[in-house]
Amino acid sequence: MIVWGGWNVLSDFNTGGRYNPTTDSWIQTSTNNAPGARRRQTAVWTGREMIVWGGISLIGHTVYELDTGGKYNPETDSWVATSTTNAPLHRQQHTAVWTGTEMIIWGDILGRLSKFWCKYHPGTDSWIVTSTYPVPAPRHYHTAVWTGNKMIIWAVEIVLH
Repeated sequence: MIVWGGWNVLSDFNTGGRYNPTTDSWIQTSTNNAPGARRRQTAVWTGREMIVWGGISLIGHTVYELDTGGKYNPETDSWVATSTTNAPLHRQQHTAVWTGTEMIIWGDILGRLSKFWCKYHPGTDSWIVTSTYPVPAPRHYHTAVWTGNKMIIWAVEIVLH
């Protein structure tokens, strides 16, 4: 298990750890080239690396929504930034799923970006921003899963515009 980012009411983190259940031990992750401190980000596991993207960072009394991320390789304990070329607009509390070849991002906490979904391909470090209709109505606090060939989105609250 890899834990990264988050906050403790006083500050946001760009630190984390790797847990080994066999030895019941934690090892701190490197922070060299790690994405900036954040919370409300998403992360997916590719089978080889963890991809972290988006979220917010609170600096002083200002909230910054983020459109950046990074790829963490636990074997080399190293980070590589994700491309920002064609990256989607900043988001927080969005959902992300791993398809086996790419990460799909959908929505955000305010429901304002739900009509745009984005795909990130780590092999080419490239983004494809799409808008396919019909898409589900914007919503808050949704969740998503990958079935093996489809992304299913579920939420209780729909945002009225």
